[in-house]
Amino acid sequence: MTRITLYSFIAFAISIVSGFILIPLIMRFCQRKKLYDIPNERKVHKNKIPRLGGLSFMPSMVLAFLLALLVMGHNEDRNTIHVSLWACCFMLGLIMIYTMGIIDDLLGLDAKTKFFVQIIAATLLPLSGLYINHLYGFFGIAEIPFWVGACLTVFMIVFIVNSINLIDGIDGLAAGLSFLALGGFLTCFIRFGLITYCILIAGMMGVLVPYLYFNICGDPEKNQKIFMGDSGSLTLGFILSMLFVKFAMDNPAIMEFRRGGLMLSITMLLVPMFDVVRVVLTRMFHKRALFQADKNHLHHKWLRAGLGQHQALFAILLTAIFFGVINILMVQFLDISLTYSLTIDIILYIVYNILLDSYIRRKGEKPFV
Repeated sequence: MTRITLYSFIAFAISIVSGFILIPLIMRFCQRKKLYDIPNERKVHKNKIPRLGGLSFMPSMVLAFLLALLVMGHNEDRNTIHVSLWACCFMLGLIMIYTMGIIDDLLGLDAKTKFFVQIIAATLLPLSGLYINHLYGFFGIAEIPFWVGACLTVFMIVFIVNSINLIDGIDGLAAGLSFLALGGFLTCFIRFGLITYCILIAGMMGVLVPYLYFNICGDPEKNQKIFMGDSGSLTLGFILSMLFVKFAMDNPAIMEFRRGGLMLSITMLLVPMFDVVRVVLTRMFHKRALFQADKNHLHHKWLRAGLGQHQALFAILLTAIFFGVINILMVQFLDISLTYSLTIDIILYIVYNILLDSYIRRKGEKPFV
């Protein structure tokens, strides 16, 4: 446990330093090339903001991961590192997603192209042997065949990637929720002694610290503020989706059977996933195009309730923490099944939104626009 914590901290620290070096360079590059996120009626910000902050994510994470592994190899006399097929496929998929995000930030890509690339990248994981193979009693279902698990895995990866991308609407929100989710997965993997996953997660968490600093505290008038863009949100989403699948998969050779494995994975990403489902259902109810952008995400609702951006960020992060605590109590201590746990989550989320909508109406605003 101590050594895992040590090497994870090394990766975390290296990534922080890397981010504080890279992000100012990216902001100056965006300023020279005039690469800005321009305000419009759908966006919250009022100033032109550089949008390539996510460019720093993958290099910082990979650098931190490799250097931490080198330190570990030196300290523990390890001369070889075994690279699995799924790790190669994951990195290939991550490079595809990261590159697509950069191209989208610079030139723009249509939704069909982005979905196609996401599906191809997602398909690599089950083809390498990493897929959801157990539903842990959800509606009485336990083990599932490969073709069902593979399709479910691809769907969940694409769903999670877009959930993180779509919730990236106010300062710090996508990064803050991702930081909480990564911290949750880090705790889980530390428990099972999976050191390489812990180092990878810590490396991703580290670069989010300088990003959050510049994104939340940066002064746009002095060119010290930056957005992550699709290069950041899609990269975060793909990494989180891989961790989701990895922890949800029943693989006794790596981790002992966990009755709450799938539920804990859902818990880490519950708020962005539930928000996308709610927004899609709202669009269907109002007979709007499913992929038409609007201002009905959770952060928009909190803003209409009268909160500022940072207050809305705090409220949503507290929401994520609340559901995390509730689910850990249900799964770890009360041993409630996945079916009932998820049902309780859905009921609580509906009540939460009903109360929020009621408050918005009392403020004289419309809960839906």
